[in-house]
This record gives sequence, C-alpha cells and structure tokens, in this order.
Amino acid sequence: MNRSVAADDQTRIQRTLARLRDATDLPLTFGGAVNSGMQLQLTQFVGAITGALRGAVLDPGRGLGGKVVTLRRPQLVNDYVGSPGISHDYDHIIKAESLRGLVAVPVVVRRSMRGVLYGAVRSASPLGDRVIQSVVETARELEQDLAVRDELERRLQWLTEQTPQPKGAAAEPAGSGREQVREAYAELRILAKDTDDPALRERIEAVCDKLSTAGLGARCDNGAGVARPEPTLSARELDVLACVALGWTNPQVAVDLGITVETVKSYLRSATRKLHARSRLEAVVAARRRGLLP
Repeated sequence: MNRSVAADDQTRIQRTLARLRDATDLPLTFGGAVNSGMQLQLTQFVGAITGALRGAVLDPGRGLGGKVVTLRRPQLVNDYVGSPGISHDYDHIIKAESLRGLVAVPVVVRRSMRGVLYGAVRSASPLGDRVIQSVVETARELEQDLAVRDELERRLQWLTEQTPQPKGAAAEPAGSGREQVREAYAELRILAKDTDDPALRERIEAVCDKLSTAGLGARCDNGAGVARPEPTLSARELDVLACVALGWTNPQVAVDLGITVETVKSYLRSATRKLHARSRLEAVVAARRRGLLP
C-alpha cells in the first residue's frame, strides 16, 4: 500500500468511527490500518482515552485485533482480561484504559486486510447484539467506500497515463485503444459521483478535462476561420453524453447514473440543443470535435 492510499485509509477510518459512535453511543470507538507486514496500528480514536492505546502496534494473532487480522472474522470479548480465547500480550494497555468489553471487526477489500474497527465499553454490561451488528455493518460500508476509492484511483492512474502531454505528446490512441480510453473516461465519471472526497473529485475532473482536450478532437469553426462560441455543458450532461458515446441505451445510462430514464432524456435533449445537433450521434460527434469528450 502506498503512502497516499494508507493516509487516506486513516482519514476514512476516522470518519467511519465518528459515525459509528454517534449511531451506537459507545463510549469509545477506535481502530487503524493494517500494514504490509499484517501488523495493526491503532491510530484513530473517537472518545476519551488515557493515551495507552494510541500508536500501539498489534502483531498478527496477538490480542483481539491481531486475532481478527489473522482470522479475518469479527471477534467479541465481554471481559478482555479474563477471556481465554485471546493472547494477553496487550493486557497492560487495556487495563490502562479501563476497557472491559470489546468487539473488533476486520475491514477487507478485495481479499486485502486494510484495517480493524473496534467498539468498546468500560462497564461489566455485555455488548448487545444491536451494537455488535452496527459495528459489523459499519465495517462493511467502509469496505465499499474503500473499494470505490481504489477503483477511482486505478482508473485515474490509467487515464493519466493515456493522456498526451503538452510537449512531446504521444500520438492519440487508435482503434481499440481509443475506445478503451473513452470507456474508462465514462466509467470514471460514473464512479466519481459516488465519492465524497472533494480532492479526489477535483483530480478526476482535471484528468478528464485533459483527456478530452489533449488533441483528441479538432475544434470547429464557421468556415471562415472564426471559432464558434463553445457551448457549456453541465457535468451531468457530460456524464450522459459520455455513456451515450459508448452506445448505451437510455435505460442503461439511467441505471449507471442512478437517475430516471426521463431525466436521461432531458439531459440528452439539453446537450443536443446546446451542441446544435439533430440526434444523439451528432451530439457525441459535436462534443468530441469541441474537445468536450475524448
């Protein structure tokens, strides 16, 4: 895992822990990311702590968290120090924080251990089923969030590599290569709408802009060497056109963008009008000529 991805994992874990605490009223939620050596480092906390837990590194199979990393299954103890089911390498930390009951759930993305989420109480009352289920469901939501982010990063990197640079630019991809670029472009725009990370969305938009304008289409003029005013399409109009350019039907576009068929038609009509086109095909061609689509 590279540093930027690891740092982003920590940020997303912190947000998730905050939501989990709000949903369960647990006195403490915490967790951290798993490194390439399968060690879990506890770095994210929501709730009061003395500091004993902060920065602790748990080895695979050791303690509750290490057991979760090894088994890749949720684990529960209602009396940590007295539990016979775990090693007690970290009892001193748990005692320092006066923790009693803990549930720990793995965060696994595409078979890769990415982190562990904990919910903890300091009382002798056992953790209820509702709380345990909330921790499990929250971990699953985080897995989906990380999977989407990973896919965005992968496609963003691929598109960046395909985008010609201003100086010494490589030739435009031809044939199937060009279609792959266009398909990745459309799918990236679809995935981008699901991210709540402004910085990542900005990067995606910047790469899409470069890809669509980096010599992949000739600019139109009025035949006298005077450029026509460029139409301004909304982000959603571009999303629809990018999908239509791949030959998708309106129902297919609606499903992928999470909107109704009638809304797709509305965006398509608006884009077609702005581009002075008479059909969806002409609209795609006009958008490419103006550098609005790759």
